[in-house]
Amino acid sequence: MTEATDLHRPDQPLRGIRVIEIGHSVAAPFCGQVLADLGAEVTKIENPDGGDDARQWGPPFIGETAAAFHSLNRNKRAIAVDLKDADERTKLEGLIKESDIVVHNMRPGLMERFELDAETLCARYPRLIYCNLGAYGATGPLNRQTGYDPLMQAFSGIMSVTGEAGRPPVRVGPSIIDQGSGMWCVIGILSALLGRAISGRGCIVDTSLFETGLSWMTVPIANALASGKEPGKTGSETPMLAPYRAFPARDRHVVIAAGNNNLFRRLCDALGQPEWAQDDRFRDNASRIANREVLNRIISEVIVQQDADHWVTVLEKVGVPCAAVNSVSEVLMHPQTQALGMLLDSGDEKLGLIGTPLRFDGRRPELRTTAPETPKRGIEERS
Repeated sequence: MTEATDLHRPDQPLRGIRVIEIGHSVAAPFCGQVLADLGAEVTKIENPDGGDDARQWGPPFIGETAAAFHSLNRNKRAIAVDLKDADERTKLEGLIKESDIVVHNMRPGLMERFELDAETLCARYPRLIYCNLGAYGATGPLNRQTGYDPLMQAFSGIMSVTGEAGRPPVRVGPSIIDQGSGMWCVIGILSALLGRAISGRGCIVDTSLFETGLSWMTVPIANALASGKEPGKTGSETPMLAPYRAFPARDRHVVIAAGNNNLFRRLCDALGQPEWAQDDRFRDNASRIANREVLNRIISEVIVQQDADHWVTVLEKVGVPCAAVNSVSEVLMHPQTQALGMLLDSGDEKLGLIGTPLRFDGRRPELRTTAPETPKRGIEERS
């Protein structure tokens, strides 16, 4: 590959863009990783006393570093900076001066204290794109408070619609608030880069964990306002469609999504119960929702007689959307996962890294380096 061709690789559209990530935990590091996957040169700033706390989020560990940290910090380099040290801050600002983007999720007020805040730096460097990733947002009575993924799942109402009715609150397993906030940062940063290409000026991008939580609550909030009722918990179901849930098969659960009349008729035929489609209780979606309890019961009585894979085969043949509830090991071994190449080859079978879910001209962004080692104190010159 020639140098000219390499500079225009479609899977590295951000090649040549320099990013300073002053981040920790999940949200800002996930943003930095996506930008790095897309080709940006990402420098991760860590504290000199052991680095990002996420390095110790274990077990499990890969060497001395948590697997979770590895999963969020590939394709970056790391340096340790004591923000309390004026000389080190000056050197850090020298890196920022040469960079296109700063993204941080430090606690409120810290960046202002060290004169590394958006207003200060963007005034000095007008082409800089500065992304603030806060907890509760840039304004409002809680804008100076800190926050974490489970707190925001609770505060945004997500926990009120997650789990089963009458049971204690549960957290959505993956860090949807943290990673979602990182995604919004990426979207904002890419938009700002496009704007800078037109105007020549950078801008300040603001988002927060709470705003992400509200965004994920778009449909439940719309339903609540339209109906005047709290959405509540519905387990694996959606309140708007039936049958649309996980049903217990003989060995494990299978999710069936027969979301319209045509799919419901096909489901009834596949289950050997064509008369259900003619039953007035199930004649349309509104009727099926009104009679959801009895519908779920009679479907369950049939599904439980066979293994989940049997029903997946039967229902896929007639075009009814369905999926077995896979464990992590099952989904990793599935031919579809392997065909997509989403599991990156790290050279260590214990180091499982999921790639960025994008392809450019058929090419997925590659793993260039695994997560950096815990950095030693000091800032070296960029090569």
